[in-house]
Amino acid sequence: MFFISFKKEICDMGSKFKCTICNEEETMQFNPMEEWKIEGPLCGKCYSKQLAGHYPGKHVRVNKE
Repeated sequence: MFFISFKKEICDMGSKFKCTICNEEETMQFNPMEEWKIEGPLCGKCYSKQLAGHYPGKHVRVNKE
């Protein structure tokens, strides 16, 4: 006999959180890269700023549908 255990994930879509950098309340959160040395979730605007600083140059979006 054997047992299979499943880790339950809690879906927190739609719940508010505060951005670690700007402290604004948002519903969509992004996890920072380890290289940034930031603890906690980021909003989309702050994540984009950090990403642009990490990868300098011109960023062009593709697959715009």
